[in-house]
Amino acid sequence: MKKVMERMQEPTPKFFKTIRNLGLVLTAVGSVIATAPVSLPAIVITIAGYIAVAGGIASAISQTAVYRDD
Repeated sequence: MKKVMERMQEPTPKFFKTIRNLGLVLTAVGSVIATAPVSLPAIVITIAGYIAVAGGIASAISQTAVYRDD
């Protein structure tokens, strides 16, 4: 079994690159909304936080996907 750092340095399949990029966009959007200098309802801030976390997790997990060696 490959170590995580070795997997993250290998080429990532196209599908997972797309997932990674969408995750990065979600993280950015959620972070911008959560830290907006204007007054927003608490539910919007809460949802933005969840979106940012979900985007970060999707990006991190999709980065470890590699082509099968079989």
